[in-house]
Amino acid sequence: MALSLSVDVSSPCLGALLTVEHIKNSVRVLVEEGKENILQISEDSIFNDVTSIVRYLARVATENKLYGSNLLEHTEVDHWLEFSSTRLASSAQFPAAIQELDCALSLRTFLVGHELTLADLCVWAALKGGRLWEKQRSQNRIPTHVQRWYNFLGSQDAFQSVCKKWAIVTPQNIVMNEKKEDRGKFVELPGAEIGKVVVRFPPEASGYLHIGHAKAALLNQHYQVTFKGRLIMRFDDTNPEKEKEDFEKVILEDVSMLQIKPDQFTYTSDHFNIIMQFADKMIRDGKAYADDTPPDRMKQDREQRIESKYRENSVQQNMQMWEAMKTGSEYGQTCCLRAKIDMASNNGCLRDPTIYRCKNTPHPRTGLKYKVYPTYDFACPIVDSIEGVTHALRTTEYHDRDEQYYWIIDSLEIRKPYVWEYSRLNLNNTVLSKRKLTWFVNEGLVDGWDDPRFPTVRGVLRRGMTVEGLKQFIAAQGGSRSVVNMEWDKLWAFNKKVIDPVAPRYTALLQNDVVPINVPGAKEEMKHVAKHPKNPDVGLKPIWYGPKVLIEGADAETFTEEEMVTFINWGNINITKINRNSTGKITSLEGKLNLDNKDYKKTTKITWLTESLQAPLVPTVCVYYEHLISKPVIGKDEDFKEHVNRNSKHEELMLGDPCLKDLKKGDIIQLQRRGFFICDQPYEPISPFSCKESPCVLIYIPDGHTKEMPTSGSKEKSKNDAAKVIKADSALTAVSPLAVSPAPTCDTLDLAALYNKVSQQGEVVRELKAKKASKEEVDAAVKGLLSLKAEYKQHSGIEYKPGKPPASTSSPVSKTSESTTDKVLYDKISQQGEVVRKLKADKGSKDKIDEAVKALLALKVEYKQNTGVEYKPGKPPGAATGPAIPPITSIETSGLDKKALHSKVAEQGEVVRKLKAQKVSKAEIDAAVAVLLDLKGQYKALTGIEYKPAAGSDEENKNKKEKQNKSEKQNKAEKPEGHKKDAAKEPEKGSSNGGAGEGQGPKKQTRLGLEAKKEENLAEWYSQVITKSELIEYYDVSGCYILRPWSYAIWEAIKEFFDPEIKKLGVENCYFPMFVSQAALEKEKAHIADFAPEVAWVTRSGKTELAEPIAVRPTSETVMYPTYAKWVQSHRDLPIKLNQWCNVVRWEFKHPQPFLRTREFLWQEGHTAFATEEEAAVEVLQILELYARVYEELLAIPVVKGRKTEKEKFAGGSYTTTVEAFVSASGRAIQGGTSHHLGQNFSKMFEIVFEDPKKPGEKQFAYQNSWGLTTRTIGVMAMVHGDNQGLVLPPRVACVQVIIIPCGITNTLSEEDKDSLLKKCSQYLDRLTMVGIRARADLRDNYSPGWKFNHWELKGVPIRLEVGPRDMKNNQFVAVRRDTASKLTVTEADAETKLKNLLEEIQNNLFNRAALDLKKHMVLADTMEQFQQKLDSGKIVQIPFCGGIECEDWIKKMTARDQDIEPGAPSMGAKSLCIPFKPLRELRSGALCISGKEPAQHYVLFGRSY
Repeated sequence: MALSLSVDVSSPCLGALLTVEHIKNSVRVLVEEGKENILQISEDSIFNDVTSIVRYLARVATENKLYGSNLLEHTEVDHWLEFSSTRLASSAQFPAAIQELDCALSLRTFLVGHELTLADLCVWAALKGGRLWEKQRSQNRIPTHVQRWYNFLGSQDAFQSVCKKWAIVTPQNIVMNEKKEDRGKFVELPGAEIGKVVVRFPPEASGYLHIGHAKAALLNQHYQVTFKGRLIMRFDDTNPEKEKEDFEKVILEDVSMLQIKPDQFTYTSDHFNIIMQFADKMIRDGKAYADDTPPDRMKQDREQRIESKYRENSVQQNMQMWEAMKTGSEYGQTCCLRAKIDMASNNGCLRDPTIYRCKNTPHPRTGLKYKVYPTYDFACPIVDSIEGVTHALRTTEYHDRDEQYYWIIDSLEIRKPYVWEYSRLNLNNTVLSKRKLTWFVNEGLVDGWDDPRFPTVRGVLRRGMTVEGLKQFIAAQGGSRSVVNMEWDKLWAFNKKVIDPVAPRYTALLQNDVVPINVPGAKEEMKHVAKHPKNPDVGLKPIWYGPKVLIEGADAETFTEEEMVTFINWGNINITKINRNSTGKITSLEGKLNLDNKDYKKTTKITWLTESLQAPLVPTVCVYYEHLISKPVIGKDEDFKEHVNRNSKHEELMLGDPCLKDLKKGDIIQLQRRGFFICDQPYEPISPFSCKESPCVLIYIPDGHTKEMPTSGSKEKSKNDAAKVIKADSALTAVSPLAVSPAPTCDTLDLAALYNKVSQQGEVVRELKAKKASKEEVDAAVKGLLSLKAEYKQHSGIEYKPGKPPASTSSPVSKTSESTTDKVLYDKISQQGEVVRKLKADKGSKDKIDEAVKALLALKVEYKQNTGVEYKPGKPPGAATGPAIPPITSIETSGLDKKALHSKVAEQGEVVRKLKAQKVSKAEIDAAVAVLLDLKGQYKALTGIEYKPAAGSDEENKNKKEKQNKSEKQNKAEKPEGHKKDAAKEPEKGSSNGGAGEGQGPKKQTRLGLEAKKEENLAEWYSQVITKSELIEYYDVSGCYILRPWSYAIWEAIKEFFDPEIKKLGVENCYFPMFVSQAALEKEKAHIADFAPEVAWVTRSGKTELAEPIAVRPTSETVMYPTYAKWVQSHRDLPIKLNQWCNVVRWEFKHPQPFLRTREFLWQEGHTAFATEEEAAVEVLQILELYARVYEELLAIPVVKGRKTEKEKFAGGSYTTTVEAFVSASGRAIQGGTSHHLGQNFSKMFEIVFEDPKKPGEKQFAYQNSWGLTTRTIGVMAMVHGDNQGLVLPPRVACVQVIIIPCGITNTLSEEDKDSLLKKCSQYLDRLTMVGIRARADLRDNYSPGWKFNHWELKGVPIRLEVGPRDMKNNQFVAVRRDTASKLTVTEADAETKLKNLLEEIQNNLFNRAALDLKKHMVLADTMEQFQQKLDSGKIVQIPFCGGIECEDWIKKMTARDQDIEPGAPSMGAKSLCIPFKPLRELRSGALCISGKEPAQHYVLFGRSY
């Protein structure tokens, strides 16, 4: 059968049509018009999703390479296909998506590889038919690279041919169609005849109906009405354990609310007798057999396609077992009846599924009449056939079961209904599974099945959804089979269309934020106005006027004196006076009526309420709900519980319109400027439950808008403010003629204004976060900030950076005035700083200090915006600065010949290098680079080739290299200390006869050495060190790395030291499996909660889903302790002391760092169990001491030993001890290793019990420890000891302690001398190896000695042994230390002794150097101010601490820094590292915690940490 593509003319699948056009020469596809976009593969196989269609076509036509030419390109194509169907289809994501697309196309012609692929076709198609794209094109806002790519593809013949043949629906037409009807496509039913169609809706009475069920019910009703047929509502009651009569009642009520009227109500149980007869028939026909295999084993056999031993039983044997099931005997309850279909099938539903099971549970309708019950999959086709169903509508998730459905029909030789699939309703940020919804109810996270956050029919109705709105939404989805995830916004948008025309308007104000306004001229009176301004049929409502009026505080803040404001439903009032308190907050307003003025066009419109004894305001509570699930779409392998939003309900106390007292439950209203609400609980003057006044409770009804309704000010006000900004900006363009520099352009000024807008919006975001505003408010503000930043980048070409405003020029006059303003601002900061210091010295309240600090930071931000530099004490603006650098201008090049222009480029290159060396501002460097690029462009235009630095002849280079090689050894002898620096500089020495000429750029480098400096860019330095020193290799799975032999040898050295030491303590090595069952992992909830986000799960074997997911161990407590429980029966079985060297997997984190934070790592983990707590406590410290020795004796890293605080201890343990190391380059500590005392917590959970020898017959729980050390040790070592030349290895863990390198091998050296030199190196190697020194000789002849020096220096080898011809004659060699770079001449006879001593010296020197570094950086602080100051200077600090978890959270919050406020400052908050066993100072009696509230318990080490 030829491939057939059916195309919906109203919405053609452009991506599929383009694909067909490109493969038409290799694959024949018949294209015809239809009602839906479908690719027909065969009679049984179709694709109706565009992405699936294009993928299939590309895979069929492999020679066209539309799916890429390799696996990497396949992956990239898949990314762009998803991008086209999701991000380009979302109005919220479209702007960011277009920017991302522009970035991807900046250096490319095609999206993937160097040829056209599906990525280009589908992304282009998504844009071509898109309303958002057309809107941006009409506004001329398409980014450059996207426009180029789009036009280029659109000009190709294939694209023009498709677009011409299949007229693309324009956005205008789409809008018109939408206005006509919001109705989806309903698929025609095959074989349907008017009056003969019978459909059914079969819910299970085990829960409430959700809107997914509503879609099913309404879809069936649609076909019932369309074909004038019958609708059967059937309760699927095949499982007596789930069936509940209460649910039947509520389901019937829900169906009634949806205005669905079935023609017939039935139950599956009505047909139990005949279904059993069909089961008898299948057994007699040999198509079913009884099986007593345990369920777990059966599930496993089905997954592995293993046939049951009962499969070939005789009919007589099967009937005997079947009869035992019918009677409900003990044996019968272990059996089930299985259909004999095909155990080898790729479709798991055909692998002999269960069709009957035995249950002794009474059935709600049949009682104990039956002991066996059919499965839904067996009963459904039979009952459909019996009841005359012609078309069984099922969601696509049942697709794999359709074959089973038809097999049962065919086997029983009964009438066959037609199965028709449609897509289930998938809504984002929720779950529709009854099991999951039941979990929410049982956990008490919701009020019940009608909770407004629930997707149940009752839940959405309680939240304000109308039945008509729900029906319109379902109708709009139609009967399509395309599976899509939908936002809730669309559902609520349909609802708004229903409620907006009829919802009466009322007013409510925030109770805690009202401001009184006195209007002396107003008299107290009542008038009637329309409840709905556009619909008089809604009726009238009373409004009270009077001299004392209340308004929103947020509105009051926008007013200015003498401003005219429009009070809705009243008129204009002039604000005559604004009264503020000492803090500047508005306390009251004075106003004057101006009702004769009817000009409302340019005024602020506000809502208000009158305080009147005749009409008291109604206490009101507005309830706002967020999504129950924080993640839009939960993946198949994800646990929805990890994404539960536990803070999804928010309440606001309001003062409501007097009319609100008359609202009834279920009334829908609109609170002006706040949105739509539904009355959930009417106001009661005296509640019958509490005998107190009960407020009116209103639930907010979403209206489908992503932007929030303004609650203060007005649109007119915003426009006026914007106009003021524009006027201010335009005023800046008037530049004094005295200016020396040219006047700034409009672009520069607009850029400055835009920069200020970004800064202001950043402040808005920070204030909202500080106030803990609602998530919607914060998200809206952040969205605005990101939009402004994107606009700034689009105009400026660079990212927005705080404190770095766009460069602009201005006149001396304006600079003088700015300088004066800056000086005033500088003085204000100094004064505010004094205020803060005084408050802290006087131990003022936390609120006052926070307020003062906030004011100080705001002033600093303002100062930075004005001056472009950070505020620094003692450096006021206008202070003497360095010599001014003259502005860089373009260079005149007209009339220059090729040679002169080449020299100009070289000179400008030198200018750029000098500017970079002087570390001048980025703006100056960018200007110089721009000139350089301009010159290079002119050079290319003149010559036709790219500019390249001049180079000498090959012969001259060869001679120079030979001379350098020849003199290398002599240079070392003459300049032993300076050799390294000189060697590094050599490539830059230019001359006319070799390499790069003067001013013509550096000679090409091999990039062997490090390009980043540790003190300048630690992260990049670390990445280069570990890769270039060959410790790791990156891997294609993020967060996983290859440990190369150089690093694995270090881990082996640690293991060789640690393993014998723990064996001395009686510990034995073992190995437990890496897989953990879900039940075992979740047994200890407190423990696993700490690891839950990090657990990796195995969910599939081949293409078969596992019955239960299996976890990969994040740690092994839950793997080992069930076994300990088996082994321990008596106190004689204790202690158990086991250790395993293994790997673990911890998956979930954002920023992996090799060794320090990886998804898979190696470790040793010890798990011990003791009879007494004393034994366990002794071992905890013994292991901790061993960890300290690993760091101090092997890795030469000093550590601080101590105990973790309650907040930081191991989850589920009693206490944790730790060794903490320090990395001074980052000012951060790092946990080195931990030894935990678990107490009896885990033994109680896993029942590790023994009989107490002192109390016979009494059970006692074991005391346990666990301890672990990981490959993180290697990363800590690299960061602590490494330098700008590379790794520095402590000799005790170095894979190679001495590297032997022959020197002085030149063309003039005879072969005999060369052989002697190499032989001497080998002799040294043998001698050193004999005395236990790990040595290696680098005798490679394709690398120079200088290259080898750099290579082994980068790899951190402790000693380099250099031997040359002159050394051989003098019976000596040169030893170079890696730690100090110093050189030592050693006689041949003393080689072994001297080198052994030297290795010990290096080990000790590395430790002493690191210990001194730790001593300098670990300090004491007794006040928060001292603590913050020392923390910010890169130190770890011991502070008096009470031990409280809340206090520790407060410290972390207080010490966190906002990067926008203080660029470059460490932004993370400080955490407790440990309670040191040996503090720097003993705690004084009566000392308070650093918070100043509770008594201090210890000096605790705090710091920023990895």
